[in-house]
Amino acid sequence: MQAIRLLPNNVEKKKKDQGLSSAEARRRMEVYGKNKLATKKKKSWLLLFISQFTDFMVLVLLAATAISMIIGDITEAITILAIVFINALLGFYQEMHTEKIMEAIEKLAAPKAKVIRDNEMREIPAEEVVPGDLTVIEAGDRIPADGVLIMANELQVDESMLTGESMPVRKQVIHNETDTDATFPKNHVYMGCLVTAGTGRAVVTKTGMETEMGKIAHMIQEAEQQDTPLQKRLETLGTYIVIACLVICAIVSLTGIIRGENVFSMLLAGISLAVAAVPEGLPAVVTIALALGVQRMAKRNALVRKLPAVETLGCATVICSDKTGTLTENKMRVVSIYCGRTRYQVTRDDNEENKNRILFQGKPVDPVKMPALNLMALTGILCGNVNIRKVEDEEKISEEYVFLGDPTEVALVRMAVEAGYDPEKIAEEYKRLREIPFDSERKMMSVMCSTPSGDRIIFAKGAPEVILQRCTSIMVANNERKILDYDIKRIEQENTYMAQNALRVIAMAYRIIEKGKSLPSDFEQQLTFLGLAGMMDPPRKEVYDAVEKCKIAGIKPVMITGDHKETAKAVAKELKIIDGNENVLTGNEIESLSDRELKERLKDTAVFARVLPKHKLRLVKAYKEEGYIVAMTGDGVNDAPAVKEADIGVAMGLTGTDVTRQAASMILMDDNFSTIVAAVEEGRNIYNNIRKFIRYLLSCNIGEVLTMFLGMLMGLPVPLLPAQILLVNLVTDGLPAIALSMETGDPDIMKQKPRDPNEHIFSGGLWQLIITRGIFIGVVTLLSFILVFRQSLSLEAARTAALVTLVLSQLIHVFECKSEKKNIFEINLLSNLWLVGAVFTSLSVLACVVYVPALQNVFKTVPLLPEYWLYVAGLCLLPPVISSFFRSKKDEA
Repeated sequence: MQAIRLLPNNVEKKKKDQGLSSAEARRRMEVYGKNKLATKKKKSWLLLFISQFTDFMVLVLLAATAISMIIGDITEAITILAIVFINALLGFYQEMHTEKIMEAIEKLAAPKAKVIRDNEMREIPAEEVVPGDLTVIEAGDRIPADGVLIMANELQVDESMLTGESMPVRKQVIHNETDTDATFPKNHVYMGCLVTAGTGRAVVTKTGMETEMGKIAHMIQEAEQQDTPLQKRLETLGTYIVIACLVICAIVSLTGIIRGENVFSMLLAGISLAVAAVPEGLPAVVTIALALGVQRMAKRNALVRKLPAVETLGCATVICSDKTGTLTENKMRVVSIYCGRTRYQVTRDDNEENKNRILFQGKPVDPVKMPALNLMALTGILCGNVNIRKVEDEEKISEEYVFLGDPTEVALVRMAVEAGYDPEKIAEEYKRLREIPFDSERKMMSVMCSTPSGDRIIFAKGAPEVILQRCTSIMVANNERKILDYDIKRIEQENTYMAQNALRVIAMAYRIIEKGKSLPSDFEQQLTFLGLAGMMDPPRKEVYDAVEKCKIAGIKPVMITGDHKETAKAVAKELKIIDGNENVLTGNEIESLSDRELKERLKDTAVFARVLPKHKLRLVKAYKEEGYIVAMTGDGVNDAPAVKEADIGVAMGLTGTDVTRQAASMILMDDNFSTIVAAVEEGRNIYNNIRKFIRYLLSCNIGEVLTMFLGMLMGLPVPLLPAQILLVNLVTDGLPAIALSMETGDPDIMKQKPRDPNEHIFSGGLWQLIITRGIFIGVVTLLSFILVFRQSLSLEAARTAALVTLVLSQLIHVFECKSEKKNIFEINLLSNLWLVGAVFTSLSVLACVVYVPALQNVFKTVPLLPEYWLYVAGLCLLPPVISSFFRSKKDEA
């Protein structure tokens, strides 16, 4: 790595200060403690594993296990326990795995800090910094603790992680009473913020949890973690199942007692049916479905920390996104140039990643061949203090530049370098002789350089109104001439146009002092105007499509940023988050609104600017109270409380802070906003797949219960033995249900509106489908039992026919569950090869149970005669035929 330093030659002599003594630092460490953020005590692995058994459905299954053991059905009890244990292991592994990935919260502060101790500078661990320490900071450092500046030399600090402001703050020692940002005064520095330029020294005032970052970390820890919509719906489902089980138990028991059966025997019979009614595979299949979704999302650069997160994002109705670094690149770039009375556009070449193109009326131009543009490029490189590192990649045979400095100056240098200029070569040709630095009063900067011909050239840049006042000539059509009132008016109009489009505008000018001529006393006068450069933090290219897809999917994208109102509005308009007419609400306006008024404003507002962390948190809570399912994306520490409060928090993996990642449920490993849209699609598909296997499992369980229940009511022998019911639960129910969770999903799913946040999992007629098909399965199974029993008078043959009918009916029904809108004759039966494989496996097991002698003895089955197979086939095909007939009639109506 080679560094090219375009810095002033004069370096201010460092001030000496004794700082704290080592003894005093140790004493203060005992009083104030270590300079690190407190974290909640983590659960031990044992408690984490035990917590997997606290889910309501799992508790129901454990109760079923106890009942099975009481009635002597040890096999059933062991089976249920095995399923519960496997489910717990899956959840435990997922939580342990993600906790290890995210165990980085203590790395938030700078790992090292430079302090003055005993009158000498030392580098110590950041956690050893104490109040009163004198810290030394320079470009590239992370500030170790909050402090007050006692020295600042062109010091600039990126505080976007706290404020959301995309531009670094120019720091000063003397507090300015007119400073409008009273929350973060310019003579203070804050833990975790990055120094982008200059040097400074600060006396530490606050450490650890007392810092601004510590306050935000405390807000995160206090935020309540609520159940996701999926967890709430599954808990409701579990409640319904328990109620149904109790009702079944009571009805069967009372019916038998009324008929004169033994009271104890009837109670055991009712309990057995209740146990059979519990879909013991449901929690495991839900976990597997979510785990598969997590794997698919990992392939698309999204790390899911909590299994229900993907499904929750699938029902999001609003996505609150930070602007800087999430919707935008977090890099200032020149996007427009006005030079020689001509407007140029600056774009990045899609075919060459690190190349800029300067366009005129859509056609590229070569700045080297155009004197005015060429001089603007030279001004951008030479008139500034940017540290440029050239990194050579031998494998790719390419070069990349890393720029460190003021974002405005970096943008100008980047434009020139990416347009083909070599900064190292230019720095050698134009030796810097003198610099007049930028300050807030002058609003301009100038450098004097020598040229290869021996002349001296002055490059100047600054505020347009200041530069114009110093210009007496202008370069037009590659020639210099006197600047006219018309030129000035045109330049002012262009400056206004750029500013209205939220561009940061810099004017450039130059002057040549020929070799041998004396240097004027004020060489910043009589300049030649070159042009204007308009720059902004541009939106990410992929975000345009992502925002459009969100709107088509009925999801409201909302920008929440700490940046300027006009900048936020311009970016939102560019991305079509707003159409230009909507209002932008600022943090101060949010403060003045009551909760009721704020909720009213949410309806017609999609951009919130100049907001603080507390405002973000309030906005997320307001959306949730209005019934929205809220996804909150962010990268800075300022986003973390709102990220944790949201229904689904999404953090940036590359640029995001560890605090935000810790608070989030999902992390975008590529910081790509479009990955969120992919997660929404994945979540919707997972929810639909969950509905599919719930439909399948409950239909099958209702069919099993009805078979037994109706048989007992009719005074028939028990249609199915416990071992046979167990076989159906293990093989026929489980495998196809898991395979259903691997359905690819509806290709038009992102054209559908989000589900109602209060929608029940059985909405849209799912209950009717489940009950109707459950009745069909139960009736045809019982009919098969009765027909074969009356013809053969063999109880084993009748039970075998009932078992075969039950299994085949369920396996046919699993293909119907692939779609809620199409019948079985309209569905592509081979689209899910996992499902085909699961059905084939179940059929193979069934064939073995019926025809393998050893298994016949275990399950009390016998081979069926051909005519019995005809009964079975006809009865199994009856339900889908009837269902298809009524569906077609309904569609015609």
